[in-house]
Amino acid sequence: MKIEIWSDIMCPFCYIGKRKFEVALAQFEHKDTVEIEWKSFLLSPEMQTDPSKTIHQFLADHKGISLDEATGMNDNVAHIAAQVGLQYNFDKTIPANSFNAHRFLHFAKQHGKQNEAEEHLFKAYFTEGKNIDDAPILMDMATSLGLDAKAFAAAMGNGDFTNDVIADIQEAQALGVRGVPFFVFDRKYAVSGAQDPAAFLETLETVASSQ
Repeated sequence: MKIEIWSDIMCPFCYIGKRKFEVALAQFEHKDTVEIEWKSFLLSPEMQTDPSKTIHQFLADHKGISLDEATGMNDNVAHIAAQVGLQYNFDKTIPANSFNAHRFLHFAKQHGKQNEAEEHLFKAYFTEGKNIDDAPILMDMATSLGLDAKAFAAAMGNGDFTNDVIADIQEAQALGVRGVPFFVFDRKYAVSGAQDPAAFLETLETVASSQ
């Protein structure tokens, strides 16, 4: 069974959805036969990386709300994340365009480490307060995953994987994906959003029974 997951690294519910899906997958009888592929999606494609701005201020500007309202929204999301064992440190989060991070995911995919790279990126962004648009940060991440950091730097310089990210985004548009996370099971069934593990498990079992 192949499961394609459209997500964005800067999407807080995508990380939450990943955890909930993993809970379901751990209970799935045929989990060893599941292939997972992460697909790129940009929630804010025009976003400019700005380490001097807080994510609270970015959200306030993006939604046209007050800073207090934005901070309250982020606090609520952090509470939801904590319920699935994730620590969101929004006070440290650096607003960053995620395009290059998605290119890194495609580089990792080429070397069989995409799922691990996705986890590293989410943790770097939401927990560790790292700039996921910073080349040295991504190179360090490559090294920690056992990948060739110099090869990744060369790929970045050559513009490699740019078309792969764009292709994922265009594919999402063709499928009618309006928000993320969006899980597609064998191109037959879809689950939208960070649903409870029971919903994911039910879909896994439904797809398995139809094979």
